[in-house]
Amino acid sequence: QVQLVESGGGSVQAGGSATLSCAASGYTGGRYCMAWFRQAPGKEREGVANIHSDGTTSYSDSVKGRFTISDDNAKNTLYLRMSGLKPEDTATYYCAARYAILAFSCTFRTAWYNYWGQGTQVTVSS
Repeated sequence: QVQLVESGGGSVQAGGSATLSCAASGYTGGRYCMAWFRQAPGKEREGVANIHSDGTTSYSDSVKGRFTISDDNAKNTLYLRMSGLKPEDTATYYCAARYAILAFSCTFRTAWYNYWGQGTQVTVSS
């Protein structure tokens, strides 16, 4: 059973930067997809970035060029570096994971992921 724990949220001024971390435990080896999602009050959860264990990444149009997803296999940790933050980036951010052999199977569909963290709040003020 994979467990995911996010950290690094908080309050940031517009235009600022922040880095979220997601520590994974219970990983038994094999290829995987990991992703960052976010959910603002009254809105559906949306995918912002995903990464396959082969290094392939994908971003939503809303964050492309501002956010960078990466993972550190040695530390079993997923990161989301966010820059140029905007008030509309305010949300609870979740990391998610699923074992997946092929990189093209990584998706932004919430139902596809088996494992989820509890979320960390990011608030961007103008």
